[in-house]
Amino acid sequence: GSVLGNPQGKVTLVEFTDFACTYCRSSVADVEALIKEHPDLKVVVRQMPILSPQSALAAQWGLAAAEQGRYGAFHHAMFAAGRPDPATIEAAARAAGLDLDRARKFLADPRVVKEIEGNLTFARSLGFEGTPSWVIGEQMFGGAVGKDVLAKAIAEARGA
Repeated sequence: GSVLGNPQGKVTLVEFTDFACTYCRSSVADVEALIKEHPDLKVVVRQMPILSPQSALAAQWGLAAAEQGRYGAFHHAMFAAGRPDPATIEAAARAAGLDLDRARKFLADPRVVKEIEGNLTFARSLGFEGTPSWVIGEQMFGGAVGKDVLAKAIAEARGA
């Protein structure tokens, strides 16, 4: 799946993200730092493309990357590439080492769009309107809340 950090981690941070979201891009470094500092942290990334049709396309490629076990590489390459468009998405996919033909076949599967629609429904049911949004243990945050807020929530979830 779309997992960063330790796939067997004891503490799970869920991030709802949009590749076109500047605040999500600025949170990448925070999440990386948290992963370094917390070896037991599993970060589950859920695509929540709300900003543009290109967001949705990038999100679909994110799922294709996850299917190939390359989600982390694609996540970083896509945010580094700038705003999603067909050229930056393809460049990120190549940088992440994806098999592009396999990815394109995967994108044609109706389950891809279903998964993203499910994420949007789930996010709205939690009361999230925008990205990034976060769930850790019993706590939920909307926006680029920064590393310290997330670190405190991780500590509290671990203690629970």
